Amino acid sequence: MRTEILRLLEKNARLTDGEIATALGVSESEVRAEIAALRESGIIRGYKCVIDRAAVDRDAVSANIEVKLTPKAGLGFDEVAEQIAAYPQVDAVYLMSGSCDLLVTVSGKSFREVASFVAEELAVIDSVTGTATQFIMRRYKEFGVTLFGDEDDGRSKLSL
Repeated sequence: MRTEILRLLEKNARLTDGEIATALGVSESEVRAEIAALRESGIIRGYKCVIDRAAVDRDAVSANIEVKLTPKAGLGFDEVAEQIAAYPQVDAVYLMSGSCDLLVTVSGKSFREVASFVAEELAVIDSVTGTATQFIMRRYKEFGVTLFGDEDDGRSKLSL
């Protein structure tokens, strides 16, 4: 039941306990108790609304920043990641394999604001040895939700 509840909530976090119970063929109290246990154990950390940011503010930008680190004694990847995650403009931090150590996703009101964050906050952290920033030009799908349709975004269409 646990896996099924998580799957349903991941698709639609607005489902009621009753709707989940009906979908799974169990009682509402069983669902309520399982969700409470999932929250208490830290498996469910929160609920998220997927917003098409471009529809709200066309000037807002986001970027993925690859961060290379040389951890100092007593300061490993986890500690640096926690330090970076504390910044309000940081949306996500991931430990990576491959060409970078951390992948950081940030949001800002402008390209300049994000670039300033990288230069003045992120790049000056002692363990950071390099960054590479890729600005997100358009989101097509996020958290399993498609964010595109027939709307005109003002750019010319490319025909082949």
